[in-house]
Amino acid sequence: MDVTSIRNDFPILDQDVNGHRLVYLDNAATSQKPQSVIDTLVDYYRNYNSNVHRGAHTLGTRATDRYEEAREKVRAFLGADSTHGRNFFTKGTTNSLNMIAYGYGRANLAEGDEIVITPMEHHANLIPWQQVAGVTGAKLKYVPMQPDGTLRLEDVEETVTDKTKLVACAHVSNVLGTVNPVKEIARIAHAHGAVMVVDGAQSVPHMAVDVKDLDADFFALSSHKMLGPTGVGVLYGKKALLEAMEPIETGGEMI
Repeated sequence: MDVTSIRNDFPILDQDVNGHRLVYLDNAATSQKPQSVIDTLVDYYRNYNSNVHRGAHTLGTRATDRYEEAREKVRAFLGADSTHGRNFFTKGTTNSLNMIAYGYGRANLAEGDEIVITPMEHHANLIPWQQVAGVTGAKLKYVPMQPDGTLRLEDVEETVTDKTKLVACAHVSNVLGTVNPVKEIARIAHAHGAVMVVDGAQSVPHMAVDVKDLDADFFALSSHKMLGPTGVGVLYGKKALLEAMEPIETGGEMI
């Protein structure tokens, strides 16, 4: 497929900025939307706008069916095993990581426990763990980063101990572009009985991801970084760990 064909699939690119044809390079922050995504959103609002899992009428049933079809496509896309894990739609990666931090972390961490992260984490995978450490008394530790922006597994092995209860790491750094060996990090975490949390916001748009192969306990991503709608994210979690979480938001859908 040539560049012109690709550009034609994104209506927003058909404009000039400062006297030049628009070239958009900020995809790490958010991607533009192809016509097919725009058409699908318009089709929903025009033809079957309704609450999912709430109404028994025709539009409600149609909306629910399409919602579940989308969730199944995401499950297959991530290589998730519906027997051992579940994926849920959230508001975005930040929302997903906060759900893990406050729903799982606050409920299962205590004074003397350790949370291990890296210096290259996005604020969404840093501040929630700082907050959890402050509330629970757990200690926040960092895996040393090499001068070239990479991690050494030897350093991970030295940082993660039997006191470590949770390891959180970006699959791909949004600043450095570093691709972290999260499968190997997960192996080290699990050897010490720790839970592995992966921020996949930057990896899923650019590479094939199989959460089962990575053996991630939790995996978070955002739709808006991979040609999808803004305000939609995904949280994948292993079933047993999801059941160990406390709800951080209560209301109609949880009844």
